[in-house]
Amino acid sequence: MLPDANLTRIYVDADACPVKDEIYRVAIRHGLPVSVVAGNFIRVPQDPLIERIAAGSGMDAADDWIAGRAGKGDIVITSDIPLASRCVKSGAEAIAPNGKPFTEASIGMTLAVRNLMTDLRSSGEVTGGPKSFAPRDRSAFLSALDQAIRRIQRQRAPQSAPNQG
Repeated sequence: MLPDANLTRIYVDADACPVKDEIYRVAIRHGLPVSVVAGNFIRVPQDPLIERIAAGSGMDAADDWIAGRAGKGDIVITSDIPLASRCVKSGAEAIAPNGKPFTEASIGMTLAVRNLMTDLRSSGEVTGGPKSFAPRDRSAFLSALDQAIRRIQRQRAPQSAPNQG
């Protein structure tokens, strides 16, 4: 069965994603297919909408798999900023597990800050790690995912016929 090109697909960068269960529930409620992509085997619910992809153990195998497929009208869930950047450039919506959307307007600065922090850490600066995942992050994520789905559905809705008069 070929996938419906007009159907939004949710791609999950799954190795360290803390909101997989929430994604499954929202996707099933909306009838959207989900590709759960990890370096190796990962458990997923037995549901025809949810597919498990073992992309391989290469350095960026899962990222490359997602970036090679996600496009306009799709949603990518990732905390990986370079992957989010690639997906946004291809027209996909990208959302971090804490609910932060990556957009064309924000991705450049987000990537620059990430690179700066990487450089500081590699030069011995102690910069601390990411904030721990909190319940409010889960709530913000659910809201951001729902908003993204609704926005895409509005954009794909058939245009009403022009008034004839």
